Amino acid sequence: MNTSEPCPLRILIADDEAPARQRLHDLLNDVHKVLPIKVVGEVETGLEALHWIQNSTVDLLLSDIHMPDMDGVEMARHLLKMQQPPRLIFVTAYSEHAVEAFDLNAIDYLMKPVRIDRLLAALRKVPTLKPLSKTQLENLPASARRFLPIIERSRVELVPIDNVIYFKAELKYVTVKTIESEHVLEESLAHLEQEFSDDFLRIHRSFLVARRAIKGFVRGKNKEGESNWQAVLRQLPERLPVSRRQRNVLQEFVNQTLASEPKK
Repeated sequence: MNTSEPCPLRILIADDEAPARQRLHDLLNDVHKVLPIKVVGEVETGLEALHWIQNSTVDLLLSDIHMPDMDGVEMARHLLKMQQPPRLIFVTAYSEHAVEAFDLNAIDYLMKPVRIDRLLAALRKVPTLKPLSKTQLENLPASARRFLPIIERSRVELVPIDNVIYFKAELKYVTVKTIESEHVLEESLAHLEQEFSDDFLRIHRSFLVARRAIKGFVRGKNKEGESNWQAVLRQLPERLPVSRRQRNVLQEFVNQTLASEPKK
């Protein structure tokens, strides 16, 4: 006869507010009396949660949505890149109207202040809870990402958008260029342009450049010896080609730069 106890559900709490974490912890202590669970840790940001999950075993993540550095929706998008991500239940202070998107997309969530009966019901569903899909997350309200997920050696490496100098389209992937290194990203340049249009400028069919990284434009010659415009970068010596189709963005960028300069 097997008398071994069931393995407890290992839970990580992610919330930037200490009182909210403490309330969840207290409720989970009460739930422990009727369900085999174990709180393995508490973190304050989405970045900390991702680091914890990649280095420890977590079965369930109870995560707030509004957190510094990285919100819960972006964090969930990065979880999709992991080989064995934990199940995820959002804990939110959104109004009932705002959480309609969660109901419509079958995403489990808990409303703050969390009630123990609702928490218990959510935990009992975890064994049958399906992992979140990309489609579900795309239908949730979210801002542009602040980090890019790079898969290296079966791990997810997060590159801050603020560190990116430019994106370069090459065959079926995109090269992400920072000052220190290059990374391969399996996304389209068109999608990146749409998501980061406020901060990046399309200067060529193959190049999307950070506006802050552009020092100016000069006349030069391409590999065929033909005259063309080139973007001069602030922190890298290389110059990037500006296609004829994108000459208008060159003028637009110059006009915006001049308009933003303080008048003498």
